[in-house]
Amino acid sequence: MTPLIAPDQVPYLPRGVRLADDRVRGLRILQAPERAMQLDQIGDAILSELDGARSMGQIARDLASRYNAPEDQIAGDICDFLTGLIERRMVFVKDAP
Repeated sequence: MTPLIAPDQVPYLPRGVRLADDRVRGLRILQAPERAMQLDQIGDAILSELDGARSMGQIARDLASRYNAPEDQIAGDICDFLTGLIERRMVFVKDAP
C-alpha cells in the first residue's frame, strides 16, 4: 500500500465524519454518511488524536510517548491505518501551516 500521508501533513476528519459511541454494543465507531466502521482500541487512540492542527509526526510522537513504544513503529502503524481511511474518504489530509 502506497502511503497517502507524510509525517509533516495534518490528518483530519472531514465534514460529516465523526467518532461516536455505539452504546448498545459498547463500541467506538467512525461514522460517515451511509457507512460506519467499528474501531478497535488502537484505531480509537489514533483517531481521537486528530484535531486538524497537529501533523501525523506530532501525533506519532505523542502516542509513542504515551504508550512507551518506538516512535518509528507507531508512525508506520498510523500511516498504514490513515492511508486506508484516506482511500475510503473518511480522513482528509492538509499541509501543515
